[in-house]
Amino acid sequence: MAAAEEQPFTLSVSDADLELLHKKLELVRFPDELEGAGWDYGAPLADIKRLVAHWKDKFDWRKSEAEINKLPMFTRDIEVEGFGTLNIHYLHQKSEVKNAIPLLFVHGWPGDFLEARKILPLLTAKSTDHPSFHVVALSLPGFGFSEAPQKPGFAGRQYAEVFTKLMSSLGYEEYVYQGGDWGHLLGMHAVTHYGHKNIKAWHTNMPACQPPSFFSHPIAFLSMFTIPFSKSTKAGLEHTMIWRKKGFGYYMEQATKPQTLGYGLSDSPVGLLGWIYEKLVGWSDSYPWTEDEVIEWISIYWFSRSGPAAAGRIYYEMTGGGAHDTWQGTKWTSVPTGVSYFPYELVRLPRAWSHTLGKLVFESEHQKGGHFAAFEAPDELAGDLRKMFGKGGPAHGVVPGKNGYD
Repeated sequence: MAAAEEQPFTLSVSDADLELLHKKLELVRFPDELEGAGWDYGAPLADIKRLVAHWKDKFDWRKSEAEINKLPMFTRDIEVEGFGTLNIHYLHQKSEVKNAIPLLFVHGWPGDFLEARKILPLLTAKSTDHPSFHVVALSLPGFGFSEAPQKPGFAGRQYAEVFTKLMSSLGYEEYVYQGGDWGHLLGMHAVTHYGHKNIKAWHTNMPACQPPSFFSHPIAFLSMFTIPFSKSTKAGLEHTMIWRKKGFGYYMEQATKPQTLGYGLSDSPVGLLGWIYEKLVGWSDSYPWTEDEVIEWISIYWFSRSGPAAAGRIYYEMTGGGAHDTWQGTKWTSVPTGVSYFPYELVRLPRAWSHTLGKLVFESEHQKGGHFAAFEAPDELAGDLRKMFGKGGPAHGVVPGKNGYD
């Protein structure tokens, strides 16, 4: 059986878990910091002290929990070949538009299903001016409130199987897909295995890809000779290389020894805060993070079903422990592909390279926004999806009978 019956989900952290968290926050031992270090060595001590004090003395988890529980959340058992059954958590916000387009939103690390919260009302809104969507946003296995795999080897094909079986269980045999970060990389695998038959089109806000080859994409390959003459392309590549040199250590650690890192993340809420807060600030485009936003974000990891360490294993499994890149097992398909370019995305490659992702039918460039596009720039991201799938758009009507309008 592919999927069991859906069960309503209510987030309810126990009083004992809250008490343990506050004990750990009370007992924190901070490291020292070099004079004038700023952000050069990582998250600044003053920032972490301020956030810890807020978490301990002001942040109201029960208030946050009540707001999260206003979302239509559910769980369902999904059987994954070779891995048994996993209980998957997801939110499912339906539009009142009968012919709304089914859309699966997939987050990454250090994100979670709540990244979709700001775009839900935008995508499900009814209008004659733009299409409407039925939105499904899951917690990836091992993230948030989904069960984690218990055996090694859960990688691209298995995530893709979860996606399509979940959507099928909801009555969406055919759907469209949106993702960034791991949502982008897993999208490549999902389209490879379920493109056309199930996934009718997909959109990414993190168009990371491999360089084009002359034989597979000759025009894109030849465009590389124009890079020295394009200031914007050169700047994008320089931005990417700086990140690879100075901000890639987290990736290598999680791709090779996630268990070692996991002891600290699972035992210390302050360690977890520092690990993720650095990314929230460093990967966003001057987004004005509030203390409550940061602490709620970290709390989803702290109170997650399988613990904070489980999410990091995706790096190991998707790279074979650092032995290969994340694209292994994927292939180019003619599934319609859309790309949104945000100026502070981590990976900013020549736009011509996006043709290696699939049949590129839609592109949009923005003046603001970073890695967490759905959270930082929800209007821009939702607007791109409306243009891509709306009337006159290049992917309008890709899901038979579900064009987004009444």
